[in-house]
Amino acid sequence: MRLGLVLMILGGSVAQTSVVQALSVGGAIPDLPFVVMVFLALRRGPEVGCLTGFLAGLLQDATGGGLVGVQALTKALAGFVLGLAGGRLQVGSPLVQVPGLVLLTVGEGLLRFGLLQLFHYPASLSAVMADVIAPQALYNGALGAACLVAVGLAEAARARTSWR
Repeated sequence: MRLGLVLMILGGSVAQTSVVQALSVGGAIPDLPFVVMVFLALRRGPEVGCLTGFLAGLLQDATGGGLVGVQALTKALAGFVLGLAGGRLQVGSPLVQVPGLVLLTVGEGLLRFGLLQLFHYPASLSAVMADVIAPQALYNGALGAACLVAVGLAEAARARTSWR
């Protein structure tokens, strides 16, 4: 279980730095480690969500060339909060998972913007929201929905073959 968790974090981070640029739509790119962290936090709780978010964010910080620790902190907080909320929500429903992913992407982006403002980040909130946060949130939601459909189809196929 722990090895699988590490492989998911590393796989998402490697894909983020290598494959994601090819998936760009109108300049918006998904945040694959964030999507992985959200689904793990919903299913496994706040500790796994916090650890996953921290490690994925730290890897993104190390490879991104920005301020080291900003994404690690925001993703860790988002994973922890969503893990706590996962105990109170019906997390098996895609109607909870996909909107939660979109809203959490917006919240994490706003938190990251707030932290960058402490270092006098030169962009305005409206520009960052329109150009980065909102497109990424919508892209993450679409990607998360596609992942949920793929997982559902795989589980249905496995259930059909297990009855034979």
